[in-house]
Amino acid sequence: MTARTTTATFTGVSWEEKEVSGSAPGPRLARASVVNDYAGGIEAKGTSCEYTLTYVNGTVGVFSGMERLTGAVDGREGSFVVRQSGTFDEEGVVRCTVEVVPGSGTGALAGLAGSGEYEARPGQREVPVSFAYRL
Repeated sequence: MTARTTTATFTGVSWEEKEVSGSAPGPRLARASVVNDYAGGIEAKGTSCEYTLTYVNGTVGVFSGMERLTGAVDGREGSFVVRQSGTFDEEGVVRCTVEVVPGSGTGALAGLAGSGEYEARPGQREVPVSFAYRL
């Protein structure tokens, strides 16, 4: 397996968030169903992503989720799933790390292993992602 690094951008297509913690005082729990489009070293349109979010106060919190991408990584076609974990702060900045779920690669991406990260700021349309991987 040769280690490689690629970069891409993603654009949010849709975000549907629903509170699941009810009206109890304290941290708030929510779920979000998200669709993204990736371009660059990762090409994937209409991904499927599900997040669980914890708002520790009105604007600060943590999240985790899974995203399925179908498309290509540096021209190799297939699909894979990444596990995401991150934070969001009082200024709305999101910081996230991603890791390929072992065994989730299909097609020319079978055996894919890797991780990456991104930082998204409020109003940013295209979010850069760095991704280091092995095939």
